[in-house]
Amino acid sequence: MRKTLTRRQLQFLGQFLDVYRGMDRSVHYVTLAERLGIGKITAYEMLRLLEEHGLVRAEYSMNPDQRGPGRPSVLFYPTREASRLIDNLAGDSTDLADWQLVRERILLQLREGKAGGYEALLSDLLVRIPEQRSPLIFLTELITAMILALAAVQEAPEVRLLMERLRHIGLPGEIGLSALSGIGLALSVFERISRRFSTLLLGQVGRYEDMLSRLSEENRLRLSDFARDVTRILTD
Repeated sequence: MRKTLTRRQLQFLGQFLDVYRGMDRSVHYVTLAERLGIGKITAYEMLRLLEEHGLVRAEYSMNPDQRGPGRPSVLFYPTREASRLIDNLAGDSTDLADWQLVRERILLQLREGKAGGYEALLSDLLVRIPEQRSPLIFLTELITAMILALAAVQEAPEVRLLMERLRHIGLPGEIGLSALSGIGLALSVFERISRRFSTLLLGQVGRYEDMLSRLSEENRLRLSDFARDVTRILTD
């Protein structure tokens, strides 16, 4: 699950990662404070807070030159989740402009396809989805494909009800984006869904869940807005 941090905490985490990678070993909070030009207590408290979020771990080490009993030093190192979080946030910013283009292209194709159908768009998505794309673009294209597949069988009462709920996806009290992975699995058994599309859904659901779990909250909101736009175009 994405950790909720303030902008200042995310900035501190990124700086801590830079110091840790530069030293290539666990970092004492005093050393970190000196490198960042902040107070020792501030550095220690921030590291402990990040530890509570599962982004930092503490270890204790005795000075090998120390004689006799003494207090061990507290050293900190980042977890794998910390590196993944910072890398993804950096990627989110880089990908946003490309995503905006993809989003507008898909919505335009959906509006233009209301009269003639969406076979060409769905076929294009089936080709593009398995490619190594940015998480945001991959999720956007797979969400579009799943909602298109639902629209093709929306005469079924349970699907009509689901499409109505998708018009409000991501809003308070409504289903979230994570529900679409279960919908994708359910779609794969519909007789009217092509075998090619069923195979793709079964192969991509795990990737969908993984990429969604690593997405920033801002981009989750963008995806929810997009999913609502897609559903409304297809159901109005």
